[in-house]
Amino acid sequence: MDLVRAIRGVAGVEASDRPADKLCYARDLLPRHHIAVRDGLPTGRGKRPAAIAWPQTTDEVAKLVRLCRQEGVKVVPFGAGSGVCGGIAPDAQSLVIDLKRMKRWRNFAPDEGFLEVEAGAMGIRLEEDLQGEGHTIGHFPSSILCSTVGGWVAARGAGQCSGLYGKIEDMVATLEVVDGRGEVATLQRRLSGPDLLPLVIGSEGVFGVITAARLRLHPVPVHRGFAAFSFAHMEEGWDTLREAFQMGLRPAVSRLYDPFDSMIAKRGKGADKKKRSSGGAFEQFEAFAMRSLLKLPGPLNAAIDALGERVFGGATMVLVFEGSAERVADELEAMRVLCRARDAEDLGEGPARHWMENRYSVSYKQAPMIMKGAFVDTMEVAAPWSKLGQLYEDVRAALGKHALVMAHMSHAYPDGCSIYFTFAGSASGAAEAEAIYDNAWRDALDAAIGAGGTLSHHHGVGRTKAGWLGRELRGALPTLRAIKRAFDPDGILNPGNLIPDGDVETAPPPKAPTSPVVNTTDGLVAVSADHTLGQIETALARDNLTLGIERSLDPTERVGSWVDRGLPGAPDPWLDPVDHVVSGFTARTRTGATIEVPPCPRRAAGPDLWALFAGTEGRAGRIDSMHLRARGKRRPVSLQTPIARQPEPEPGERRFIDRVLGAVEG
Repeated sequence: MDLVRAIRGVAGVEASDRPADKLCYARDLLPRHHIAVRDGLPTGRGKRPAAIAWPQTTDEVAKLVRLCRQEGVKVVPFGAGSGVCGGIAPDAQSLVIDLKRMKRWRNFAPDEGFLEVEAGAMGIRLEEDLQGEGHTIGHFPSSILCSTVGGWVAARGAGQCSGLYGKIEDMVATLEVVDGRGEVATLQRRLSGPDLLPLVIGSEGVFGVITAARLRLHPVPVHRGFAAFSFAHMEEGWDTLREAFQMGLRPAVSRLYDPFDSMIAKRGKGADKKKRSSGGAFEQFEAFAMRSLLKLPGPLNAAIDALGERVFGGATMVLVFEGSAERVADELEAMRVLCRARDAEDLGEGPARHWMENRYSVSYKQAPMIMKGAFVDTMEVAAPWSKLGQLYEDVRAALGKHALVMAHMSHAYPDGCSIYFTFAGSASGAAEAEAIYDNAWRDALDAAIGAGGTLSHHHGVGRTKAGWLGRELRGALPTLRAIKRAFDPDGILNPGNLIPDGDVETAPPPKAPTSPVVNTTDGLVAVSADHTLGQIETALARDNLTLGIERSLDPTERVGSWVDRGLPGAPDPWLDPVDHVVSGFTARTRTGATIEVPPCPRRAAGPDLWALFAGTEGRAGRIDSMHLRARGKRRPVSLQTPIARQPEPEPGERRFIDRVLGAVEG
């Protein structure tokens, strides 16, 4: 079959099978690919897609998917190609669907609190245009210059201001999706379920092609406040962040850099100026010295540890607050009080302002190092506060055997935090470099899961981390495959991505607690489905904590029943997007499978399976236990929005809901 001719004839869509186009769409920005590119070798074993298509409407996307289903052609959705997890890896039986020509604003409705925009809209242009209208989405990923709305949603991404506005899953009110049949549905978020959005957000193109999203709007902040502090030790810094978020402070940006990363950040401006004024000979010597040092990661990391705070200085915290002048002033002062209590040095506004001015530049510093003979990558993980130290030490040690490593805490929440590792190494040739790179990732992912963390906080899973997904979402792989069959019965949507082949043997899930167990460090309470709301509130009151639920709820209602009904009366996540009601859970599906999702503040490890149980009246199964957020008496300032909380499902959406729940029912 001439695929390009068929596409033009059936769908009326521009398409190409030119070699140059196929080369450009053969991969994403997975750093492992750069090693081969630098050495002039083909990436992805030389595989290329059969063709690329550029639809301009949802109807055209649906026609393309139906054509591919009929002809047995795989479909690979493509945004801007900025993913770093190997999510794009088409072969000769694949059609790449580039969505960037679908970038229109369908409905700009600030009075209703949202913008409906097509999935191909580029991030930076979208934000610039919105801010010209006095509004913002609040989503500022480092990739904003080269990423799309659809990519943000598919990867369950996070922006730099997640401390106030939340992650992308907190910003989406509806999604338009084309499934593997070529059917179109509009899926809506509703607080008490049923709600399929959490299953599509983070599904990385394996459940459907995202064609449009309705995103929440915020007014552009009228004031911004900056602060920075230096702590003697990392632990003091993250304890301060924990206390701040649990007492209700919401800095838009809160970053804590370890001593070595702090030193690198401090010397950034001067080093860049020196390089620009240096001659070619100096740059060649610098590249040689860098490659030589990076071939000795063990001694290099040991030397950095030995020098520690004594030479590099302390751990640097950068903070940015947004909102009204009064709110910013109050929260800045509250933060200063917390920092002074731990003897932190006040560095003034300078470091935070410098960070803001250069907030996107770090993502573009990898290419020069790669061209000089190194490999560079980043790994973002997360864990509850009580496990953060172990996560930091274990992943750092695992990476440190193979590469130079530095880290910073980049996204904080009331129940935990993410850690963003940067690592760099070198080798004599591409094959050796790729082997070192692969071993570094393998050991680091083993360490992250072993320490009780998530394998991804915001970059996603792709193909590089798929083999670990079943170890994090324990017992969940059969359920994920059942959901995929419901969305994509012929398996044509981005096969091989996200969901690995085979199953993973896991230990039996922990027994449900016999009484509520309060963890004041994490701000969580572990409960069973048989505990009543009143029992939980009584246990929390001993530590001056509460679930924050409406008083009108029946205190004798069992948690399991409350979940079946969709947790009505729970705190409204639209008002405080940073804080979620549930951090982890165990459940048993109708087929008898047990799923365990360990507590974690946020994850980008595929779909959020909590959507199968909240508000579905037990159709998919029942929860056995869960970790609920325990809140203090002080509450953050609410981010008000008129967005509908419980819209009625439309017939098309109801059909999708029934299909997915029916597949999980078995």
